Amino acid sequence: MTHQQRRTVALPLAMLVGAVFHGFFSRLSFLPPYLIFAMLFVTYCRVSAREVRFRPFHWVLLAVQMSLGVGLYLALCRVNPLLAQGAMMCSFVPTAMAATTIGGMLGADVATMASFCLMSNMGVAVTAPLLFAAVGANPELSFLQSVGIILWKVVPLLILPFAGAVALERFAPRWHKAVRDRQIVSFWIWAASLTVVLGRTVEFLLAQPKENYSLEVLLALVALAVCLSQFALGRYIGRRFGDTVAGGQSIGQKNTVLAIWMAQTWFDPLSSVAPAAYVIWQNFVNSWQLLKYDGGSSAGLEREKR
Repeated sequence: MTHQQRRTVALPLAMLVGAVFHGFFSRLSFLPPYLIFAMLFVTYCRVSAREVRFRPFHWVLLAVQMSLGVGLYLALCRVNPLLAQGAMMCSFVPTAMAATTIGGMLGADVATMASFCLMSNMGVAVTAPLLFAAVGANPELSFLQSVGIILWKVVPLLILPFAGAVALERFAPRWHKAVRDRQIVSFWIWAASLTVVLGRTVEFLLAQPKENYSLEVLLALVALAVCLSQFALGRYIGRRFGDTVAGGQSIGQKNTVLAIWMAQTWFDPLSSVAPAAYVIWQNFVNSWQLLKYDGGSSAGLEREKR
């Protein structure tokens, strides 16, 4: 089995292991913030600060990411607050750093995707405290108190890895190059993160009363609709800017580990079913794209890229 084939099956296997051994992995629920930090740090080392270039393409993608998250919440909050929270977390959260790996495997411009991943994470770090406080993430606290608490947890998690990568490049370039040359590590950290958060989610779902089952199914279906819509919209935008694959991966492939952790930390934990289901849907999409690419359609995908 080649390295690429192992990566193709790794994510579904990670989810399966987390679901089957949920009792064990749910006890490791303290790990995701540290794994997210490590994954971001390794990936940021891939991009030199001098190489980051923000283009109109990136600003359009960021505007779509932010507006979709807010728009979905406003559209669903009067129908069901849990559906609104779940849909928002499937859209508002930043692009997965592993999207650069998947996008690169599909022929996307890696530098373009890496720059947007950085922008996407910074955008969420700045806006998440305000948005989460505004929608009442913790009704027992005032708006300013909520902003402060969320700011304290989110900003270091999303920004300090980049600061650390820049400092490593500046003061220890040899170590920076060593990390930069081992980017596959971030992929396996992401797989480990998926195992842990899926274990916690399955453990939580098994403890739910039966009357919540229909709502859980609705959350999963909402996640499916959001996933397919975002990949399609991203590819449409990417086609307009000359990189269909980069557009689709940037909007469609989300940092679901962060989304699940945020939902379980600041909203009704049941809303985390949506981003947990999104993990499955987006990896079905990615697996299909990789199989299509490996199956002889690389020329067609390359034409899409151009």
